[in-house]
Amino acid sequence: MSKSVVHSAVKNKTTIGHHIFRIVMVIIGALIFAVGLELFLVPNNVMDGGIVGISIISSHLFGLPVGVFIFILNLPFIFIGYKQIGKTFALTTALGITILSVATVVMHHIDPFTKDLLLATVFGGIFLGIGVGLVIRYGGCLDGTEVLAILSNIKLPFSVGEIILFINLIIFTIAGFVFTWEQAMYSVVAYYIASKVIDIVVLGMEESKSVYIISDDIEEIGQAILNRLGRGVTYLHGEGAYTGNNKKVIFCVITRLEESKMKEIVRSIDNQAFLAIGSISEVKGGRFKKKGIH
Repeated sequence: MSKSVVHSAVKNKTTIGHHIFRIVMVIIGALIFAVGLELFLVPNNVMDGGIVGISIISSHLFGLPVGVFIFILNLPFIFIGYKQIGKTFALTTALGITILSVATVVMHHIDPFTKDLLLATVFGGIFLGIGVGLVIRYGGCLDGTEVLAILSNIKLPFSVGEIILFINLIIFTIAGFVFTWEQAMYSVVAYYIASKVIDIVVLGMEESKSVYIISDDIEEIGQAILNRLGRGVTYLHGEGAYTGNNKKVIFCVITRLEESKMKEIVRSIDNQAFLAIGSISEVKGGRFKKKGIH
């Protein structure tokens, strides 16, 4: 057997394994989301946003399980996603929404974990965030409003986040009339918690940060970052527009967990140094391996 045939067989096996793993993670994400809905939020009339929020309101008004409305209301967006975004995204989303719908129907008659409104809000938001985060991380979504926002963003002068926020404000306002304003406010809290947990799940605790430092002690700071953080640094050459002075600028990439240590290092050497830290979604390449933080 030639090397090319062997390589192709290994590659195909790896690809199949990756697809199976992604499917499993989407299923797990949908099940976790269902737990957050049916065992925390729905029994306490606390809502999520988007299609799921509309489904909870519809379930309350018409007496049918939430899962029925989640499936029916998301169908048009699965079709739109297939046409506009891609086959893989649509199929992954369809799988996640189907599992979510079935799971919520099955769990509908299980007693909730708590009747305490605050506990239900906090833990429901956490479960929702973990579930949605896993599905997003592996290529799908559990709510059609995300698809609508992505496509609307092309023609409207608003970001995807702003469009989703506007839609959810309307839904939470309706919830205030259907349930109570107190539960609507708890729903906003649950939604906020879920959004923060989604960020952690999608980006991970190792979310990357870009760092720019301008200082008169740039070499000393750069050496301290190398020794104490184990992070590589790049020296850039800059010129002040006001003073016209040439300055060295440090650029490096750290994780979210290293941000506090980075600030401490810079402050200990030059308390007047200019320090800019920003989030970046992905880092690839490079041969540097992180050392321990000392």
